[in-house]
Amino acid sequence: MNTDPFGTQRLREAVLAAWSASPTRFREDANAEEDLRLGAYRDRLLVELAQNAADAAGFGGRLRLSIVDNELRAANTGAPLDAEGVAALASLRASAKRDILGTVGQFGVGFSAVLSVTDEPEVVSTTGAVRFSARRTREIPEIQDHVAARSGQVPVLRMVWPTDSVVPEGFDTEVRLPLRPDVDHAALLENFREQAPDLLLALPGLASIEVGGSVWTSTDSGDTVVLTGPEGTTRWMLRRATGKLSDTAGLGMETSTEWMVCWAVPVTESGVPQPLTEDVLHAPTPTDERLSLPARLLASLPIEASRRHVMSSPAVQEVLAEAAKLYPSLVFGVPAMHRTALVPVPGFPRSDVDAQLRDLLIAELRTQAWLPGVTESLKPASARVLEIPSDALADLLSDVVPNLAAAQLAAPEHAHALAALEISRLRIPEIVAALTGIDQEPSWWRQVYAAIAPFAENDSAIRDNLSGLPVPLVDGRTLPGPRGTLLADEPEFLSDLDVPGLRLVHPAAAHPLLERLGARHAGAAELLDALQEAVERSVADASAGLIVSGLAHAVLGLVGQAGGRPWLKSLALPDSDGDWRAADELALPGSRFLEVLDPDSPLGLLDPEFAERWSADVLSAVGVLTGFAVIVDEEPIGPEHDLADEDEWWSFGTEEPKRVVAVRDLDLVADDKWPDALRLLALEPATWQALREPGGYTAWWISRYALLDGRAPRFWRTASAHDLVGLYDPLPIELGDELAAAAGVRTHLEIKDASDAEDLLERLGDPARSVSHGVSLRAHAALAGSVDVSLLDAPERVRVLSGEAVDAEDCVVLDAPWLLAVLPPNRVVAALDDDAAEPLAELLDLPLASESAGDVTGGELVPWAELGAVVVAAELLGFELPLEGVIVHDQLTANGQRVHWWVDRQNRVHCEDTPDGLARALAWASDHWIDRHVIHAILEDPDPRTVLA
Repeated sequence: MNTDPFGTQRLREAVLAAWSASPTRFREDANAEEDLRLGAYRDRLLVELAQNAADAAGFGGRLRLSIVDNELRAANTGAPLDAEGVAALASLRASAKRDILGTVGQFGVGFSAVLSVTDEPEVVSTTGAVRFSARRTREIPEIQDHVAARSGQVPVLRMVWPTDSVVPEGFDTEVRLPLRPDVDHAALLENFREQAPDLLLALPGLASIEVGGSVWTSTDSGDTVVLTGPEGTTRWMLRRATGKLSDTAGLGMETSTEWMVCWAVPVTESGVPQPLTEDVLHAPTPTDERLSLPARLLASLPIEASRRHVMSSPAVQEVLAEAAKLYPSLVFGVPAMHRTALVPVPGFPRSDVDAQLRDLLIAELRTQAWLPGVTESLKPASARVLEIPSDALADLLSDVVPNLAAAQLAAPEHAHALAALEISRLRIPEIVAALTGIDQEPSWWRQVYAAIAPFAENDSAIRDNLSGLPVPLVDGRTLPGPRGTLLADEPEFLSDLDVPGLRLVHPAAAHPLLERLGARHAGAAELLDALQEAVERSVADASAGLIVSGLAHAVLGLVGQAGGRPWLKSLALPDSDGDWRAADELALPGSRFLEVLDPDSPLGLLDPEFAERWSADVLSAVGVLTGFAVIVDEEPIGPEHDLADEDEWWSFGTEEPKRVVAVRDLDLVADDKWPDALRLLALEPATWQALREPGGYTAWWISRYALLDGRAPRFWRTASAHDLVGLYDPLPIELGDELAAAAGVRTHLEIKDASDAEDLLERLGDPARSVSHGVSLRAHAALAGSVDVSLLDAPERVRVLSGEAVDAEDCVVLDAPWLLAVLPPNRVVAALDDDAAEPLAELLDLPLASESAGDVTGGELVPWAELGAVVVAAELLGFELPLEGVIVHDQLTANGQRVHWWVDRQNRVHCEDTPDGLARALAWASDHWIDRHVIHAILEDPDPRTVLA
């Protein structure tokens, strides 16, 4: 039996010869091994053991790690140890198997990692076993000087001896490492457990790793690797590629010319990526090249002997470039809305390789079609993404905006990735600009508004930027912005209406967003108001040949819901002759109102067929006359209501009207139809109110210009107006006192203006009229001071106390009662009111009677208190006697005539000593003129019964 199958004695002799031949060789080997143990391979024990196991197995290998009898044992399946491998172990050089694609070298220089835990490593295989030993090396006689020089520190992996150890059943090779006392067994195994999943992913040659009884397995299905361990299952999605390096990138004969790259990212069972944040480059096992990429890169990169850093070479650049080309396929393999998670985001690079890979990946990702678009995958370099994440809006805009990315990419979680890819955002102003000028159905626009609405609801900035959002109108136009447009509740009857200036949103496009952006919600009232301008020019439009029938029907439909407006009177409607006229110039066919109009009236008749389509209330609301129309103006500024003789009425009275409530078209009534017209006015509340309006136009005009039995109403009096008997004739037509009075028929003596005064003076001076004394006296009292005398001419004839109407030339106005005794009745004009004399004289341009009265002399001044009967009269009537006395005459004369009492120019009272004289004198002096007749009776019979009876 061969006890040294691997020729270890020959290897030892060769090494010993080299140490002996060169005094420095021993030191160089010791230093090199120490550098590897303390430097490059200090923490790569499991990595190197796993690499050896993976290379030995090629595929489906198993690695078991355990501690038995203070030994770390790493058993694996696969190719057993051979002489070449032993030579490699003992030579501190790389494995000759690195030219095989996908391997990292079995038993190469990396085996020095075992020295981190042991000085006596042993490799047991089905083909034999060998051990390295620091102890036995130190005991070699030939090198004692070298050992002493290094204080007992010797190269461990240069001298190898055969052993007779046997590999455990089920495995092909086992590495046994007697652990130094300072090694923590539990910590070592725990460290292995942490590394096991990553090593299974990095080394496809291994199918399982067992560490201290815990097992991790790997199932590779091509694009997915499933790692199962004690804590559960982890899925990794993979993308692999292989190729040959170009001639310019080759590194030499000892290095493979083939390359391999693999991208790996953890994914959920449904394929959602779980991007990495901190990792290292795997070549294919971990290096010290830190990466910040979302996925792990495993690649056959040329690395330094330490296996910690990549080399600086064209091959590295070529492999990294190939890795970048492969990366988009990894990104494309995850669900569409999760792809941006695999985009390297901006940040401080962790290493030079990290920076280089970032730039390569971003450049490649920008030019490949993987970004989710509305209809297809897009190249980020030309893609645009909405500012708001609305799928509906993106779908609608896909035909308007090219290369539009899926709307969900507008969500915040995609922002960093989009920024790294330099994808431009389609912000609200740009969306509005893109929508401007396009031709779409109104329903399409509504979908646009519905898509934007949720985002605009609580964001004023978005709403501000939507001010120019196009809005389709019912007339086919599209306006740049909702502000000022109208949203109709029930716009169907307006859908075909072509009215310039009407900004009514098409019903199929209407959406609450438009109201939020400034459109006004328009019920029937608002829509009707929006048509005011069109209504006011409708007659002119009709005259110009424009079609206004649609407007007429639309307005009438709205009026049926919203009621009338004053300006609706201008609405053009068809008349019975086929012409178009303003509504307030037309009468409703069949109206009683038509019966009282003059046959030559300019009012037209509404087209009967048109009138049948609408109710009388609706037609009346727009001004069509079903009766007399009433104008109401609560704040008039002048006579501008197109009323007959309005200027005259406006200037009537001392103040301008503060309110106008007037019946119009009174001048169109036929002269012989006024009784019927008045009865119609009384039937309608509005016209009846206008007729009774205090100081109103209607009563003013009718009283002057209407004709009742050929005369104006103010010519007549009512039958009950007794104080006007003789002056005015009773109305010969039966209207009823209330209606007659409202129309201006006189019900009592009243002078409102100069015309009333002039008329009354004329009647008083009419000798054909029989006027009673009382009516005449009251009429004169009413005339006194009633009007500005400058507005009247003095009458030529006046009514005097005799009851006659005489020439005014020789008449006077009575201004003192004692003068009656010296004046003839046919020369005296009098009024019941004592204060009326002067203004009446001024009005009649007559002198006062007192101006021509003579004076009196003589008589005896007697105190009133000395006149017994007078004292009794004052006491009975309850007034005090005047302080001044009375001048008593036996016989009193004035102006050559005997009189019973008089008041001289010094205002002294004179009287005869008679009951008649004393009574009048006392009544005047005591200011109890009204009691003169009672005083007279008492003086004749000074008894209380005179007063009581």
